[in-house]
Amino acid sequence: MTLAEKILSKKAGRKVETGEFLLLEPDVALANDITAPLAIKKFKEYGGKRVKYPDRVVLVPDHFTPNKDIKSAMQVKMMREFAREQGIEKFFEIGRMGIEHVLLPEEGIVKSGDLVVGADSHTCTYGALGSFATGVGSTDIAGFYLIGKVWLRVPESIKVTLYGKFNEMVTAKDLVLKLISILGVDGANYKAIEFSGPGVKEISMDGRFTISNMAIEAGGKTGLFPVDETTIAYEKERGIEVEEMYPDEDAEYVKEVEMNLSELEPQVAYPFLPSNTKDISEAEKERIKIDQVVIGSCTNGRIEDLRLAAQILKGRTVSPNVRCIIIPGSQKVYKQALKEGLIDIFLDAGCAVSTPTCGPCLGGHMGVLAEGEIAVSTTNRNFVGRMGHPNSKVFLASPAVAAASAVKGYIADPRKL
Repeated sequence: MTLAEKILSKKAGRKVETGEFLLLEPDVALANDITAPLAIKKFKEYGGKRVKYPDRVVLVPDHFTPNKDIKSAMQVKMMREFAREQGIEKFFEIGRMGIEHVLLPEEGIVKSGDLVVGADSHTCTYGALGSFATGVGSTDIAGFYLIGKVWLRVPESIKVTLYGKFNEMVTAKDLVLKLISILGVDGANYKAIEFSGPGVKEISMDGRFTISNMAIEAGGKTGLFPVDETTIAYEKERGIEVEEMYPDEDAEYVKEVEMNLSELEPQVAYPFLPSNTKDISEAEKERIKIDQVVIGSCTNGRIEDLRLAAQILKGRTVSPNVRCIIIPGSQKVYKQALKEGLIDIFLDAGCAVSTPTCGPCLGGHMGVLAEGEIAVSTTNRNFVGRMGHPNSKVFLASPAVAAASAVKGYIADPRKL
């Protein structure tokens, strides 16, 4: 069996088959300040009185928080009142919150082997832990509130075998951007993307979260890593004991891709698709002038990302033509960055540092682009109007490329600084 088949078989209590429809009880059901209000309304429309499993419900207002306007404040108020009414303890308000997909693994709410559903497409992030985690609609979450179950189809799987080691300034973000360019934005539709091979051990837990996070950008249902020594050590830090889990050697895959980490260089995804990538050596020649840099998000807002950005920004100054916004992914990441002196480096370089929020990633707040503006961002999507005005542009890159570009004022190669 593949990893996806193993996890779903365990949840079903029997061996499952690819393509089979299942009605299962998830271990965690997540919603945020955009999607939870819809789920709450539907729950009540369906006659819901009490949530079936309040201990499995997680509510994280992170997209427009701190509230940017009256409408967003009302959305969060609805969540807050619902949490109190239903006895939902995992409601993460400002001051103890973070970007949902950084927060949940950090808090030990999701763990290896879990079945996780979230009314957010980047719920696939938790596949880094070896959990079957996938995005669903708000009505699916309402159904979970009512009966404690969701339906899923057992996906086919794509195997990505990794070899070699990353060169300097090459990161997990570059790997996943390159993979998306190979598969295309719909190349893994309703398929699990499974990572294996000797190169897996070269990727840190933070890096794995980045890769699994962007599985959806190739259409993937989830992005799965095996439960190995790295995963076990990460879980142990949170007081969680898990066992190793690998796919069977005779598991069947619909497609196989091999990637050598040693051959990768930093990548840049051009507008308006995450698959539209170029090597940084090629992109830098174009001297594309930029107006804004965003370093953060559920893709690259973890402590390793901030350390990499600080490594480049230390002793340097952001170009006077660029606004550089740093967004730690959670309160714990923020606190660790303070402890390590990273926040001082950012401020001395001329960056703005925000409280944890999704903010500019979806054109919400804390960095919305005006007409004609260009941004380099460590986020996961660069669709038309994604970060603001429909005539603005977003180039996706790693924290290293983003920080180097902030200094240079154009899309720049961090290896040359």
